[in-house]
Amino acid sequence: VQLVESGGGLLQAGGSLRLSCSASGRYFSSYTLAWFRQASGKEREFVSGISWSDSSTYYAGSVKGRFTISRDSAKNTVYLQMSSLKVEDTAVYYCAADPDYRGARTKNYNYWGQGTQVTVSS
Repeated sequence: VQLVESGGGLLQAGGSLRLSCSASGRYFSSYTLAWFRQASGKEREFVSGISWSDSSTYYAGSVKGRFTISRDSAKNTVYLQMSSLKVEDTAVYYCAADPDYRGARTKNYNYWGQGTQVTVSS
């Protein structure tokens, strides 16, 4: 499984940004795809996840209502639409995938992208 993130950048607080994760190498019907982030000096944390089979979604409390995860099956791509961005959203954002696990634990995801930097300035 290969995951490639894109869409990161530098923007001001209150702005919006959409991240993309292009997935390849498997038939993803049973997979969960998720977004994590890691701020400098901090542990990687769960942001949001989506079940490929039924598009059910789940979010960390810190982003609920501001971020929206979605998928495009035809393009094998998962998106993270981020709105009302805050300085504390600054981090490297990673896409992750797993065929058997659905949840927020970093160690349970077997496949990871290389990450994309999101920097939010005040």
